[in-house]
Amino acid sequence: MSKLVFGCGYLGERVARRWHDAGHEVCVVTRRVDRTEEFRQRGYKPIVADVTRPETLLRLPVAETVLFAVGVDRTSSNSVYDVYASGLGNVLASLSVETERVIYISTTGVYGTADGAWVDELTRPNPQREGGQASLAAEQVLGGHPLGRRSVVLRLAGIYGPARIPFLKELREGRPIPAPVTGWLNLVHVDDAAAIVVAADDLKSFNDGPRIYCVSDGRPVERGEFYREVARQIGAPAPRFAEPEPKSPRAARAEANRRISNSRMMAELRVTLAYPTYQAGLRAAVDTRNQ
Repeated sequence: MSKLVFGCGYLGERVARRWHDAGHEVCVVTRRVDRTEEFRQRGYKPIVADVTRPETLLRLPVAETVLFAVGVDRTSSNSVYDVYASGLGNVLASLSVETERVIYISTTGVYGTADGAWVDELTRPNPQREGGQASLAAEQVLGGHPLGRRSVVLRLAGIYGPARIPFLKELREGRPIPAPVTGWLNLVHVDDAAAIVVAADDLKSFNDGPRIYCVSDGRPVERGEFYREVARQIGAPAPRFAEPEPKSPRAARAEANRRISNSRMMAELRVTLAYPTYQAGLRAAVDTRNQ
């Protein structure tokens, strides 16, 4: 079966690899011609296209599953809305009617502030930041398209893993971390996130979607405790904290202060997390980086 991946980056490439290793034909879309040979060497079929330019999407291959995991290029003039909502709409308009499933990578940023309360799929979205607002708009685009009825929305918590541990340099150098010491962090290791995408693809056929799942390890941790554990694992001094600039993205994330439940994900997708705790995930990430 053929898989089509938009956004073959930190998460998307790991999903593509799993599908390829399982024997599927994997086509990946990139805006960059210079990456096509790299993708060919990994066994994928590269397609040069841009989700913000519909004319580049006219000859997409027929695929059983389409993964939309596109990130925003901060050097581009395109807005987050252009990439997430309009970009997904452009892709949906270009897909074959034979497409069985679209999987959209969204974010728990679609929720509002929670004052430490638990949040799940039944919690009403109320995004306060641009990324969450654009992600929710993209979810609505998918929900209004015929393919949405047999598709999946994955609202991901913070992804971490090899080469993606926040404030690692500051911790090594003993510099203050520009983040509050209090408030909840919700996390999922990138390898577990990739496994969850594959599990979402393996769901039996349905026609009542989009099916929505909150994706996290289900064990929120307070910020201070998380960074103390990172410091311990890399042999750095105990962390020091500095309040982030008011109205900065870091301050806005801290204000959300929510705990994400993964109960529906665990019950319906039936995944076994390789890293069910942030301590285990950090150990693997640190080992991969030869820390």
